[in-house]
Amino acid sequence: MTTSARITFIFTMLMSISIWSQTTISGKVTYRNKALKDINVTLKDSYDGATTDAGGNYAFSTTETGEKILVFSGKDYDEVEMPVTIEGKNISMNATLKEQISEINAVVITAGSIEASDKKRATALLTPLDVYTTAGANGHISSALGYLPGVQKVGESEGLFVRGGTGAETKIFMDGNLVNNYFTNSVPGIAGRDRFNTSLFKGNVFSSGGYSAVYGQALSSVLILESVDLPETTSFDFGVSPIFLSANYQKLNREKTASWGVAGSYSNLGLMGKLLNFNTDFDKYPQGYGFDANFRIKTKKGGFIKYYGSVDSNNLAVGSESLEPESDRNLVALKGQNMYHNLSYKEKLGKYLLNIGTSYTYNSNDLNFATFKNNVELSSTPINNQSNYVNAKAVIERKISRASILRAGFELNNADETMQYGAFERKYKDLISSAFAETDLILTNNLTAKLGARAERSSYLNQWNFSPRAALAYRISKNWTTSFAYGIFYQNPESRYLFSNQFNFQRADHYIFQVQKNADGMSLRFEAFYKKYDELIKTTALSNLNPAIPNNQYQVAYDNGGKGFAKGVELFWRDKKTFKDIDYWLTYSYLDSKREFLNYPFSLAPNFASKHTFNAVAKKFVMDWKTGFNLSYTYSTGRPYYDLTSENGENAVRHQGKLKDYSGLNFSINYVPSIGKKNAKSFTVFVLSINNILGTKNIYGYNYSNDGLRRSTVVPPVNTFVFVGVFVSFGVDKTNDAINNNL
Repeated sequence: MTTSARITFIFTMLMSISIWSQTTISGKVTYRNKALKDINVTLKDSYDGATTDAGGNYAFSTTETGEKILVFSGKDYDEVEMPVTIEGKNISMNATLKEQISEINAVVITAGSIEASDKKRATALLTPLDVYTTAGANGHISSALGYLPGVQKVGESEGLFVRGGTGAETKIFMDGNLVNNYFTNSVPGIAGRDRFNTSLFKGNVFSSGGYSAVYGQALSSVLILESVDLPETTSFDFGVSPIFLSANYQKLNREKTASWGVAGSYSNLGLMGKLLNFNTDFDKYPQGYGFDANFRIKTKKGGFIKYYGSVDSNNLAVGSESLEPESDRNLVALKGQNMYHNLSYKEKLGKYLLNIGTSYTYNSNDLNFATFKNNVELSSTPINNQSNYVNAKAVIERKISRASILRAGFELNNADETMQYGAFERKYKDLISSAFAETDLILTNNLTAKLGARAERSSYLNQWNFSPRAALAYRISKNWTTSFAYGIFYQNPESRYLFSNQFNFQRADHYIFQVQKNADGMSLRFEAFYKKYDELIKTTALSNLNPAIPNNQYQVAYDNGGKGFAKGVELFWRDKKTFKDIDYWLTYSYLDSKREFLNYPFSLAPNFASKHTFNAVAKKFVMDWKTGFNLSYTYSTGRPYYDLTSENGENAVRHQGKLKDYSGLNFSINYVPSIGKKNAKSFTVFVLSINNILGTKNIYGYNYSNDGLRRSTVVPPVNTFVFVGVFVSFGVDKTNDAINNNL
């Protein structure tokens, strides 16, 4: 045998031995009896393995021998290791995997909530830029929320009127702490505005019902605002318009671990009052000033200490034709002052996340109602309110599994008020002590539950309440999810009605069902709800203090015999994909609500509730023109109105009817000349905004004379309002933010 033949023979023999010594490993991989495709199956510390096919089957050969580990791994599933002994015989090894549960992949409970701070929610809405670029919102968060489903258009009074609830039934929180008097002081028929600058916040959670047990004392809804952490860099901003002047300075330290800032503003509607045809007879146009300060410190462990404080003052005087024969003119004057402080601390301590905070509010509201005859003052009735509120809260969280969380805490709310209505004077003090616990249970990536409860005690009412809450979410398919929420919610009666402590907590039971679809750039929500009210306050009017005071404006409570319900359906559609560079959303709300409360003599549809409401919002940024165009439109069917009277402690309806339908088309333009400039260290925006561009004459209600024979309309201060302003920032280039968010 030649040498080459011997080599060939030896090589062939070695190859044969190698082939004969290979072992085939095969099997099937499943999850809940369902075959899994694309699962990697490998021998640990080797290059041998395979990937499962559509039937979950795999097979591969190996020359390894002895005790080995077979590893099964795949996206969204926990890795499984199984011991295997390779002895030259073929091996069949099946595996059953478990779903990998994580906060990122888990379905999110959204029944009742729209969130802009959690990017996992594809329906994220109302970032600060969303607010600023919503035509008709005038840069106010509460106004922008009016274009979401469930929020009623109530122009004559401040507050968020949600799903048949009054404005007082929605509470607002900043960094977890309660904000009392979120809105500026106001007079009857003219709503206050947001007290805080929208740019203070990086996101928000608006819950139109079924909210977390961490929050309480709100029968309808909560708005949870989250302040910004640290600014990008040191900057100076100012704004100029015919209505206001504002300036803001933020200083960031060199290490980018701390910042401080101060801001100031002055507003006066006088110039616009001379240029526009106002409906309201302002004896003194609304004017005011405000100052605020803040600091933010990032801790070594990544936590934050935040402080925000503000003081502001506003005043105005409004005249109107008297409805009473003994006088010809009424005048109401307002002087309001407010101070607010908010301190919060957030830190991760080992396995725990700690959130503690406190807030303090001082508010002074001086109203004076006067009547005149031939420019001679006949009477004057001062109505003075002074209040001090302290809120303190501590919340601690800990993960109880890879993704599930348990949180618990307590909250204290202390109110100290002094109120004087003409000859009536009283003091109100109450300490509400609360404890709560809640868990987010991620059972699978497709099934999530939230279970919680809250207990409260009111020192004024001398009573306890207990409110369980639960929510469940299930992912139907890749883009479709469904959620259900239930909860009991309690709230103290408004202190302005109470002249004794012989009352109970007011109660509302919420039932909410939602179906939601999220796709790339598009989202659709359908939500149905039912609310049942019990123990609502019933009132009777005070004796007539002054003909200038609107009928039944000041009342006292006499029992908790009120009740009611609210039910309806809501649709929300947002689309950023279909039309190039256009972001739009459409909403529809149907509301059926009746209440027997306050001075309603029997069950009536509330005068702040429209049965049908439709909103449309559209935004487009034209890069070549460096300009954003924004439109918004609202239509709602007419709200009911009533002329309610009280005689001998008995309430009655003298007149009732339906207001004309409400409609308003709003338009705004934002011009950003700095876009396209390289290394720009300033950012300028010119704004033109026109509210109710068609000049529709909307009516909010009627005021009646004491005998019910005469009435006057409650209308917006102006039918069409025009705003022009320029905003400049130095030290930070926000151009990319403007482009990316379709300013």
